[in-house]
Parts: sequence; structure tokens; C-alpha cells
Amino acid sequence: MNSYDGGDQTDLHDQKQQQQRQQEAEEAAGNKLMMRLQQGGRRLVLFPSPLQGHLNPMLQLATLLHTKGGFSITVVHTRFNSPSPSNYPQFNFEPISDGIISSSSGADQESNITSDFIALITAINVNCVDPFRDCLLRLLSDDHDHIACIIADATMHFTQAVAESLQLPRIILRTSSITSFVAFAAFPLLLQKGYLPMQDSELEKPVRELPPLKVKDLPVVNTKKPKNLYELVAQMIEKARSSSGIIWNSFEQLEQPALDIIRRDFHHIPIFPIGPFHKWSPAAYSSKRSSLLPEDHSCISWLDRQAPRSVVYVSFGSLADMNETELVEMAWGLVNSDQPFLWVVRPGLVNRASSCSSGGGVVAGLLPDGFEEMVTKSGRGCLVKWAPQQQVLAHPAVGGFWTHSGWNSTLESVCEGVPMLCRPFFGDQMVNARFVSEVWKVGFQFENCRHLERGEVERAIRRLMAVHHAQLDDDDEEMRIVRVRVRELKEKADLCVKEGGSSIQSIECLFNLILSF
Repeated sequence: MNSYDGGDQTDLHDQKQQQQRQQEAEEAAGNKLMMRLQQGGRRLVLFPSPLQGHLNPMLQLATLLHTKGGFSITVVHTRFNSPSPSNYPQFNFEPISDGIISSSSGADQESNITSDFIALITAINVNCVDPFRDCLLRLLSDDHDHIACIIADATMHFTQAVAESLQLPRIILRTSSITSFVAFAAFPLLLQKGYLPMQDSELEKPVRELPPLKVKDLPVVNTKKPKNLYELVAQMIEKARSSSGIIWNSFEQLEQPALDIIRRDFHHIPIFPIGPFHKWSPAAYSSKRSSLLPEDHSCISWLDRQAPRSVVYVSFGSLADMNETELVEMAWGLVNSDQPFLWVVRPGLVNRASSCSSGGGVVAGLLPDGFEEMVTKSGRGCLVKWAPQQQVLAHPAVGGFWTHSGWNSTLESVCEGVPMLCRPFFGDQMVNARFVSEVWKVGFQFENCRHLERGEVERAIRRLMAVHHAQLDDDDEEMRIVRVRVRELKEKADLCVKEGGSSIQSIECLFNLILSF
């Protein structure tokens, strides 16, 4: 007998009614905005970072600005990891030279640059200055629409100087959490206090200036030249202070303390927490169209055959990697947990030099002989190279998410009320994981992220999936809190994009700012 709440049908009916009311409110708001915009065209020029976790939210934002604000959209992008224009016929796309040379493409291309993507972002900030300026000059001379402003990924800091040279306002999109941005902004202090560079002997030391973070939670990224990371962060923060506004894919009720800090320290910059982007209209803002990897939808039919809240979904995003030993320990931990699992094993997950076979299975040659056949034929597991994550997390069969704690994944899980098991790898993932477990209290974290062991994996998964049980041990207050908190934050995420919600109010302010340019 499954142990889960029995109110699923009632919840579904209420959800449909809420969706209908939300659609009516959105149509009314859209009519008001369209009337405001009919007096003259406004074109926005967007410049995303070419990494998957940055590209998705930028194109979701583009869709939001177009469908809700009525703005015309031009996306200027690198040739490296370029988006597919055919998926967005309502936008104009302008590729520019980026100086990035690669003989591979698609997923393999992204995997190859993960060995040092700080170096990649640094190179783009140098190489794209002239091509971006030339592109804007052409658009300014040819375009009939008035270019209201540039909206650039915050890591593309070179766009500020280009915008200023052409007297164009620049708004930035920060695609990670507001909380991690606070940590990045504190880098000068962290360097001064000796927290950075990290020392192995200090990893468990609390960072008293940024509670509840420990030294090991600071958002650093391994790079061949550490000074590149510090310089990139310094430039990102400096150019953010010079911008005309900052857009966040987050919402007030989730990150209020971090927002208070940003509003205090960036008091002259308008702040727009208008997320979660995909909640405005899930079908319109799906990440499917901007995915650099083909999504395997066969996993949805597999989920349809599973009991409610019984499946643990495992995915570590588009950049994280591990060694073969860790993969094997994960595999046996998943099997030994006796929980059905949907596991994304993408090309490049096992070290950067390893590649999955194009035939003969998802992880051919990496897992023990017969493992994949055993789990798929028994129905105990489903392995895919890439999954339609938003659809997966919204599926009633999914009861837990083992995640790398990237911001898109974290936010999507919060929105669907799915508790998380966090195994962060680098950067803002470290901050997100700590807040998931200790502040938002919607999941748990592997504290020893450097070494996975099958017994630890088994115990962690069983604990994660026990959150939804109707009966919990009297002494397990932590699991009871997680169960309550995932529901509370899901409700708050739903409300913020409904009439009168905080993100609705914030996007109205954003539209008004753009119209003032």
C-alpha cells in the first residue's frame, strides 16, 4: 500500500479552476499593456550567455517580454551554442563572431568547454566587443522599431561599455539565485578576510559574514587561472552597478532577505524579481525549445505507470561531471534504495573526456554488465540522456529530486513542491544547496560531496522519499518541516504570478521602465 495523501483529485480540480482564473487575469493585463504599447514600437535587444543554464531563462524572458509586454525581440548571440531560430519564429536572431573554435557540436561541444568555462566566458567578453557593437550599429540604422534597451546576461559584462558608447540603456538578467549574487558581491570582503582562496583545512569553517554558509559553500569555480574567476566576478558586479536595472528569475517570498541586501547595496538600481519565468505560462515558457540536447519524452510514459510520489528523479544539469567510480556507487545506491528512479545520464556526465556510446544504451560500457538491462526490463528504473525536466517535475509520480542544485533546477523543483536531495558541484550550486537544506528547508544535502558511497546514497534516497509518507516517526521533526515547507513554497510560487502577486507588480514596473527609455 502506498503512503501518500489522498486529495490528488480535489487538488487537480482546484488547480484547473486556478489556472482558468489566472488565464483570465493574464488576458486582462495583456490587453492593458498592449493598449499602452500601440502608440509606438519598442524593440529589445537581448544578449544571452551561451551556456544551457543561462540560455534557457534568457529565452523564457524573451517570450515573457514579447507575449506580456508586446515588445519586439532581437536576440544577438554567439555562434557557439547558438539557439535555434526556427523554435522562435516571433523573434529575430543575429549571430555574431565569438572567436570560439571547436570541431564538435551540440552536447559534445558544451561538454568540451566545461573543463574551463570561466576561460570561455572571459574570452567571449573580449572577443565579442567589436562584433556586438557592429551588430547594434546595423540594427540602429536598419530597424524601423525604436531600440528601447539592451538586456544582457550579467556575465556578459562587456555589453555595458558597448551600450554606453551607443547611448543605449542596459538592463541585466541574473540567471542564478539572488542569494548567490550576494555571495559573489562579497568576494572582495571574502578575499580580505582570508576565506578565499579556499584552504582544505578551512572548508567546514562558518562564513560569519554570510550565514549559514560555510567556506565550502562559497561560489567558486575551478579554472586554470583563478584570477580569471575573481576578475569576471568583479566586472560582473561593477557593471551591474552601472546598469539601468537588474532582472531576477526569482520571487520576493523566496529570497526576501537577499533582496533586502541587494536593495540596500544597489540602492540606485531598480530591481525586478519577476520569476519564476516558466510559471507565467508553462507551455509558452517551456525550456524544450532552447534545449541544446534532444529531450527523451519516452520517460513520461514510464512515469505514467508509476505510483504517485514514488519516483526519485536524478539529474545533474548540463555541465557537472563525475568519475566512473562515483557513477557506479550512484547506480548501486539507487538500486538498493528500492525506489523507482528516472536517471538522466547525459553525454559528458562521466568526466569530460568520457563519452556515452551513441548506440547500445544510455551508459554503455560505464556501468556494471547488465545493469541497464536489469533496471529497464524490471521496470525499476528508466535511464535517458536528457529529460523534459519541467514536465518530469510536474508529474504526479515524482516524489523527490536528486539535483546538482543549479538555479533553474532548484526553482523548478520549488515550484512543483518536490523535495530535493542536493549534491552541488561548483559555483552558485553550493550556495543554493545550503539554502535548500538550512534556510528554505525543502530538502537535504550530501555534506561530503567529494566522495559518493552506495550505502550513503541508499540511505539518503530513502530519507528523501519518506518526506511524503503519511506517518512519520515522532522524533523526525526535520522531515515533517520539509513536508510542510515544500507545500508552502509551492503555493507562494503559484501566487506570485497571479493577479496582485509580487511578480505581477514587479513586471509592471519593468515594463514602465522600458517604456520610459
